[in-house]
Amino acid sequence: MIAITFALPAESSEFLSRLRNKSRADRNGIRIIRGNVDDREIEVLHTGVGERVCREHVGKFLPDQQFEFLISTGFAGALDHQLGVGDLLLAKNFSTIDLSARRLSLSNLPIHIADLLTVSALIDSTDERNKIARTSGAAAVDMETEFIARACAARGVPLLSLRVITDTPRKPFPAPPKVLFDIQQQRTNMLKLARFFLAHPNCVPQLVQFARRIARARMTLANVLVTVVRGL
Repeated sequence: MIAITFALPAESSEFLSRLRNKSRADRNGIRIIRGNVDDREIEVLHTGVGERVCREHVGKFLPDQQFEFLISTGFAGALDHQLGVGDLLLAKNFSTIDLSARRLSLSNLPIHIADLLTVSALIDSTDERNKIARTSGAAAVDMETEFIARACAARGVPLLSLRVITDTPRKPFPAPPKVLFDIQQQRTNMLKLARFFLAHPNCVPQLVQFARRIARARMTLANVLVTVVRGL
């Protein structure tokens, strides 16, 4: 059995469409999705965004389960100017799976191998990205992987951390992060979003472009995840 975690359904929808024999179930009060990629059994968990909800969901997901390994995946923001939207990053500082032992080579896949940093809030400004890059040495940021890695280490579950880049210093968010996503509510406040773009109509083309980038990144991630699962 392979576990795969995404923060949100917006990240997982394309991959979930590839699963066969898909079903849903509840475990300890959280929703999981089961299915197959070829003959490999998969369980998918949406962790939510940020430390509090991620730790809660993963803490309910892992106990008493015999997972061969866990893939922590989803979206990430680039710090490194060499990373572009749609690029894939394997976080070497969090991943504990020995790919060579499993005879899986990533050399034929468009995957960058570098450090990932888990942060407490969405990062918007280029200056802030540059500062974090200098102080951390990380190539990208997310808001969940550190807590997933801790839970996996505590239970002896091998981890592969794989993220797709959706925003970069050159292609940032089309609106302030607090407008795009409410971490407390774990969703986008559509009224707040609409009000922002009504007040800033010049930002609408950026929103459209961002939505297209997200769709392409989601497709890229799903394609590579299927390849990795088959290889592992």
